Amino acid sequence: MMSSLLRVLFTQLATFLFGFLAILGPLAVEAAKLRDISTFAGVRSNQLIGYGLVVGLDGSGDQTTQTPFTIQSTVSLLQSLGVTLPPGQRMQLRNTASVMVTATLPPFARPGQAIDVSVSSLGNAKSLRGGMLLMTPLRAADGQVYAVAQGSVLVPGASASGGGASAVVNHQSVGRVPSGGLIERSVPQLIDDEVLQLELKRADFGQLQKVVEAVGRRFGPNVALPLDSRSMQVRMPSAQVERARFLAELEQLEIVLIDESPKVIVNSRTGSVVMNQSVRLDPVAVAHGSLTVKITKEPVVSQPAPLSQGQTVAASKSSVDVNIGSGSLGALPAGASLEEVVRALNLLGANAQDLVAILQAIKAAGALKAELELI
Repeated sequence: MMSSLLRVLFTQLATFLFGFLAILGPLAVEAAKLRDISTFAGVRSNQLIGYGLVVGLDGSGDQTTQTPFTIQSTVSLLQSLGVTLPPGQRMQLRNTASVMVTATLPPFARPGQAIDVSVSSLGNAKSLRGGMLLMTPLRAADGQVYAVAQGSVLVPGASASGGGASAVVNHQSVGRVPSGGLIERSVPQLIDDEVLQLELKRADFGQLQKVVEAVGRRFGPNVALPLDSRSMQVRMPSAQVERARFLAELEQLEIVLIDESPKVIVNSRTGSVVMNQSVRLDPVAVAHGSLTVKITKEPVVSQPAPLSQGQTVAASKSSVDVNIGSGSLGALPAGASLEEVVRALNLLGANAQDLVAILQAIKAAGALKAELELI
């Protein structure tokens, strides 16, 4: 009786532990969907650009004496609309501004679809608030027109002036026209071939192998063929009606992520230091000191002697103080995680600018197990 009871308890305990480990197992491995780490070759967006005019401004447009291209554009526009100006006529267009219009043509976009456009002042207009963008053709890198933009310009913020004082909230020379662009031509991005090329956003042979294995488990062997460390070929079903479902399931595949290579990004202009989780630090000793040069000027008044008929002269006395901080030798222990690396570097008591030089020295000494990239 006792042995059967122990057997039942042991079976229940083993079942509980197995279920508990099964729950913790997926949490210990970082995974992502295939659509988040890859793209399809040929499926991409395209940049569009155009030159146009914004009218209806409340006296905040371009100064025509300094922006003659605004007058030229307005004259050409009026002539295309059948308006002929007398020769030698000088115009003052305070309510007109020349702008550059930019937009992004999304993949698989079709004629008639609306896109958002951005409007930026090209001249010296003070504000684009309340303006109306006139019909502007938007071209791609091949010089062809793919969209036309027109609509009211929305500028966030506000500006006010009076009595010689002014106040401006946000940038007033850049605006946006929501759904102001209409697509006139589509870019051919069809998936008609039976072989589709998939490209990872990060080149890594290990990560590519994980993708190939996941595709093989879901769709069978010989469906994915690796090409290099970034791209692979995927064989799609021969029937056209099954390709949409195949691509939808392909994008939803859970892929086990490989840790990225350790990297430290240093911005030498701002002193910003960013590092990923894979950064490691070997034991190293660092001597950190500081040099401070202080120059001060004190006003000095020179008084003449009594009855000398001299003049009082104001002068300044300069003093230079050089202070060399004590260079303390600090030992940084080995860092096994990002938190320990940051804690070890903070032991030096250095600011962000000094930390840039310290990281470069540690990298040169071979103690920083990461790629140091300067931007």
